[in-house]
Amino acid sequence: MAKKLVIKVTAGADAPERCSQAFTVAALAAASGVEVSLWLTGESAWFALPGRAAEFELPHAAPLPDLLDAILAAGQVTLCTQCAARRDIAEKDIIAGVRIAGAQLFVSEIMPDGVQALVY
Repeated sequence: MAKKLVIKVTAGADAPERCSQAFTVAALAAASGVEVSLWLTGESAWFALPGRAAEFELPHAAPLPDLLDAILAAGQVTLCTQCAARRDIAEKDIIAGVRIAGAQLFVSEIMPDGVQALVY
């Protein structure tokens, strides 16, 4: 089994099922003791802002704020540098515990042995 799971979620409200799947897998893995790193890219970048996850709705899915809280409690959440810049999101705007970082850090997270990377 992978020692670390890195998930890049590119979907937001534009593709709710794919978005929810990414958050669900990340939260479940974190709750199972797997080291998790969730990357918010593309339209999912908006979920780094306070209150935005609460606006997300998908029938029969766990509430996104609960999933995000679980990931933040047991793992790492990163907002893509370029995605933040394109949306005028600054460090001062984001949820406590979310970091902003770029492709160099993403690559360094996914390359070691024992890491499983998924993209949604």
